[in-house]
Amino acid sequence: MELFLNTFYFFGDVPAGDDLVGITFWIGTMAMMAASVFFFLNLNAVDSKWRSSILVSGLITFIAAVHYMYMRDAHAGGESTTIFRYVDWILTVPLMCVEFYLILKAAGATTKHLRLLIWASVAMLLTGYVGEAGLGDAAIWGGLSGLAYFYIVYLIKWGELAKLAEKAGGSVLSAHKMLVNFVIIGWAIYPIGYMIGTGDGMWYEFMSSWVAAENIDLVYNIGDSINKIGFGLVVYNLAVSK
Repeated sequence: MELFLNTFYFFGDVPAGDDLVGITFWIGTMAMMAASVFFFLNLNAVDSKWRSSILVSGLITFIAAVHYMYMRDAHAGGESTTIFRYVDWILTVPLMCVEFYLILKAAGATTKHLRLLIWASVAMLLTGYVGEAGLGDAAIWGGLSGLAYFYIVYLIKWGELAKLAEKAGGSVLSAHKMLVNFVIIGWAIYPIGYMIGTGDGMWYEFMSSWVAAENIDLVYNIGDSINKIGFGLVVYNLAVSK
């Protein structure tokens, strides 16, 4: 019983039933931590050449879980979570891009591809932060962030990495396509959150009618949980299928 209570103390008090944002922070923290435990415990269950990919998957969700605890406390105290959110993303999003390199390394992916993915993801996040934190014009910096995002999409959907995945074929190609879908569909939730949070974009009025600006963390929390855990599960499925 004491261990059970200490576990709930570690994850924080359960938010009030009408605090949907707080609830998603609480559930997100537990989900990310549970995913990390799963990935770490299964490191030895896969072939050695896939262990780096599984390890990265566990690191992504573990880093996110730690930051979610900080964001949860900031939300409970009525403070902005933006800085914590971007610190989390600046660590986890490049790691998600690293997964493309790791699963395609045997097919010919090089450190050049790795550097391009990492620098593009960092540029996407830094420019996004400038706009969302109010340090610059939201439309301009959001546009720059979008350009970096579309460059990543080009690399993995039509560029050299896509060609390497076609060359590898089989389960590697299937996993690559699934990760690409996460980037194109799953990551699309973040620009929506950006426009709602900054009050920018021609679709702002429409989207804010569905999600109020003060609930923007709800959008981000759902996106994070789906994308980060989903990325890891795709990589894990590839590893066990091999």
